[in-house]
Amino acid sequence: MQANRLHNDLKPCPEAGSLKAVASRRIAMIAYSNYKCDNRVIRYAEALAGRGDTVEVIALKQDPSQSAVEQVGSVQVYQVGGRYSKNQKSQGDYLWPLFWFWLAAMVRLTWRHFRHPYDLIHVHNMPDFLVFAALIPKLTGAKVILDIHDIMPELYASKFHKQEDAFGIRILKLIERASARLADHVIISNHLWLKPFVSRSAPEQKCSVFINHVNQNLFNRRQNSRDGEKRIILFPGGLQWHQGLDIAIRAMPAVLEKIPNAEFHIYGDGSMKGEWIKLARDLGLADSVRFFDPRPLLEIAEVMSSADLGIVPKRADSFGNEAYSTKIMEFMSLGVPVVVSSTKIDRYYFNDSVVRFFESGNSDALADAIVEVLLNGGLRQRMIANALEYADQNSWQRRQDDYLELVDSLIENRPYISTGAKKGPPIPVAPGVTESRSLVAD
Repeated sequence: MQANRLHNDLKPCPEAGSLKAVASRRIAMIAYSNYKCDNRVIRYAEALAGRGDTVEVIALKQDPSQSAVEQVGSVQVYQVGGRYSKNQKSQGDYLWPLFWFWLAAMVRLTWRHFRHPYDLIHVHNMPDFLVFAALIPKLTGAKVILDIHDIMPELYASKFHKQEDAFGIRILKLIERASARLADHVIISNHLWLKPFVSRSAPEQKCSVFINHVNQNLFNRRQNSRDGEKRIILFPGGLQWHQGLDIAIRAMPAVLEKIPNAEFHIYGDGSMKGEWIKLARDLGLADSVRFFDPRPLLEIAEVMSSADLGIVPKRADSFGNEAYSTKIMEFMSLGVPVVVSSTKIDRYYFNDSVVRFFESGNSDALADAIVEVLLNGGLRQRMIANALEYADQNSWQRRQDDYLELVDSLIENRPYISTGAKKGPPIPVAPGVTESRSLVAD
């Protein structure tokens, strides 16, 4: 039942623009993630399946009990075991599951390709070397896209506190370059990462930027059925150090002084989860800071829609400074106001008319921002209205034709011509604030 609901909720929006009629393609995707929880992979897969392409995805099992093969809407998902949490702390614990998944994906992909050849294979990092699972199909005619969700050398340096010239970082840069060379085209998930990637790994004409455009078929404003006894502050996502959840936890005592019925709900998994649970207990916040397991997209969208406030407290002095946060625009599209750390990436894409910024790393500033947005009704309504319009202009429904054109141009061996999705009306801008960037035509 959930698979059918997922398909129904994610079918192409009739207002998205024309989906060009082409002969049915056979497309494979590889992602070191659970398919039902990975919005970026779902968006691509459903856009292709929605126009009639055959789409197969090789992804991770969420838990050992999941079946090896599952039909999710119109997408066939092959699920490989190997990683059931994000709690790896040593480099060996982190790398071994990656190699195991790469090997399993390569065998599955090659076998499927020889039975029914693929036209194109879309490989999602991490890791970059996952693209080499498509080597034999590539040599026998399939086109290959490498999708850089996270830029690996910088993420690895942040996660394991390595210097830029460390041996492991140099190796990752070599792998990145080799992976980009194998691919016919590279998609990069934000504009700030385009420059370093191009400078060391691929010519610019071989690259395109597709941020995590919000899927409004799933993340749309809905009636909030939750009672009003609690004021729910919410973070859904990975629990790694650069996400800064300890800053948010330390802000809660000051928030509770002004809003005693506030609760901070954290949905996710990651290497810092145990330490942050302990921090909440040590601060006497066990009843006010609550941790929950990750949820599939359908469920997390519902959870997010019933929150009073979303927060994104990333650190600006680490990988988080340039890592685009998907959850910001998802909150926007749901009509939930967002308090955001003042990072380089978020200042690049947003402004004070659509989110409430606070000084990164400053728990007192975060507490002040949370209290202001929760208690100032006029500010909340202005933020919500502006953010809804911003999210609509920059939704996946306005960008998916560009992706479909990229796929077709690669398969047909012709230049890629962006469809140039039409821009909506100007984004509302608060007085004295520089206008946010429109993301529909990168």
